[in-house]
Amino acid sequence: MADNKLEERNIPGMMNRGARFAEAEHAENVGSTLKRILTYFAHEKRMVALMLTVVVVGTVFGVYAPSLQSRAIDIIAGTKEGILANTLLLMLVTYLFYSGSQLFQGVISARLSQRIVRRMREELFGKIVHLPIRYLDTHSHGDVMSRMTNDIENISTTVSQSLPSLFSGVLTIIGTVAIMLYYCWQLALLSCVTVLLTLLATKILSKKVRQFSRKRQQLLGQLNGTVEEMISGYRTVVAYNHQDATIEEFCTTSDSLTKAGIRTDAFSGVMGPVMNCIGNIGFVIIAAFGGYFAIRGLISVGIISAFIVYAKQFSRPINELAQIYGQLQTAIAGAERVFTVLDEDNEFMDGNALTEGGDAMVSFQNVNFAYVPGQPVIRNFTLTIPSGKKVALVGSTGSGKTTIVNLLMRFYDITSGKILIDNQDIAELSRKSLRKNIAIVLQDTVLFSDTVRNNLVYTNEAATQEQIERAVHMSRCEELLKRLPQGYDTELTASGANISQGQRQLLAIARAFVADPRILILDEATSNVDTRTEKAIQSAMQLAMQGRTSIVIAHRLSTIRDSDLIVVMDHGKIVESGNHDTLLAQKGKYYELYITQYAGFTT
Repeated sequence: MADNKLEERNIPGMMNRGARFAEAEHAENVGSTLKRILTYFAHEKRMVALMLTVVVVGTVFGVYAPSLQSRAIDIIAGTKEGILANTLLLMLVTYLFYSGSQLFQGVISARLSQRIVRRMREELFGKIVHLPIRYLDTHSHGDVMSRMTNDIENISTTVSQSLPSLFSGVLTIIGTVAIMLYYCWQLALLSCVTVLLTLLATKILSKKVRQFSRKRQQLLGQLNGTVEEMISGYRTVVAYNHQDATIEEFCTTSDSLTKAGIRTDAFSGVMGPVMNCIGNIGFVIIAAFGGYFAIRGLISVGIISAFIVYAKQFSRPINELAQIYGQLQTAIAGAERVFTVLDEDNEFMDGNALTEGGDAMVSFQNVNFAYVPGQPVIRNFTLTIPSGKKVALVGSTGSGKTTIVNLLMRFYDITSGKILIDNQDIAELSRKSLRKNIAIVLQDTVLFSDTVRNNLVYTNEAATQEQIERAVHMSRCEELLKRLPQGYDTELTASGANISQGQRQLLAIARAFVADPRILILDEATSNVDTRTEKAIQSAMQLAMQGRTSIVIAHRLSTIRDSDLIVVMDHGKIVESGNHDTLLAQKGKYYELYITQYAGFTT
């Protein structure tokens, strides 16, 4: 579809290979994003309940253990009565259960994260498959892939690591504060002074973390897009000695990503030391005022010891919450990018079914189309293609030939006018029914990493072996299949990289024949095969096209000389139409194209 690629470059913001990337996205509403993330947890209620139970049990053991330590110290000091061995044994059992709960919590959270991410990944992939062609034409493929990989992975990491810490941290803080108030409310209140400092530091640093985490995710998608287009277009890069410019472009994006990553990690990492400093201030407060209260007889030495442990236990989850805040922000930014795609409108697939067994007459009536409002690509296009006839569209690059095919396939909807098949307006037909009756062979051949057989039956999974062999015969693929090591069962690697471009095109033609369509579209379908094979395919296609409405786009005018009607297009309009001999006799646009292509040869 080379013609289409040139046409698409006129679309502002079109993200084809080599185009610029969009600016960084910004969050619209963090709160609504969090609520939407929680809906995924609703599908895993049992797993969430089990994890919360384990977290609660572990928190109870963790909060109870320091009080046993306090009791043991008081027994040793003689301020309390009791059996020291029993207390120490109970403390040991408590810590063992606490450690076991931490281990079990990690296993559960890992399973929970994978289940949630699997659901999110499947939804995102399902959405991408049903997006309109326009969306993928106007967005970087690398950025879309980044949302599927990096953003989803960030969410997975957060659920498996940060979320359990968040739950246990909150519960630990509540339990620790409660027991500290029980032992000595005065010292507990003094210890909580550090909370104000913690909240202030978190507010300042988290704002920076959120800002740079969004930028980092966007730049990561841009970097993936640069790598993807370089790899797919590597031959072009090398052929034009563009390696240095490509490296410079990559390094520019990589440098920006590095700066955003350093800033994000720096502000995330500084939270830990800041929280530790604030925690140490809390230890000083406990040591000073705890000693004073002990002298006054308000508390025992064991309680001071417990308060020191509780203060550390109190500050630890706060420090962890501060440290994972950056990770939470990164996950939220990634979730926003995923939800942005999920919120896109699907391609509208509803509609009536195309009448089965009817004529395949195609009629364009005053069709106008513009990729961008105010910049028409097709202008007042009117054409009727009788059922079973072969019509060729010719014209210079960018004249709108491939756009006509895109409109017939409803990859894009027309701006005004009508397109009819068997007197049925395709705007009222379901896209599934429409495309079921049309087969298309593109210049840019797309094969899948699968067996040759599965690639051939891609258009008709119910095809019999006889139908497959007939399609292979008509497309002159028999010699190709004989040379393949496993014949029909040969695995095509990297979308057919283990066979030549011409062989891939032959298989694409065979695949279209397997579909047995009512309407056949060939967009430069033989551009990558040699002249001898092309002539053989031409004769075979005469049989394949019998009884089918065929639309052929070709730059080689020799391939369309036998067409029932040749339509010459220029700037989205029909400037000439007729058969080969008639158009040559008129000595108009077609004549100019023919003479230019066959200069020096007798016409």
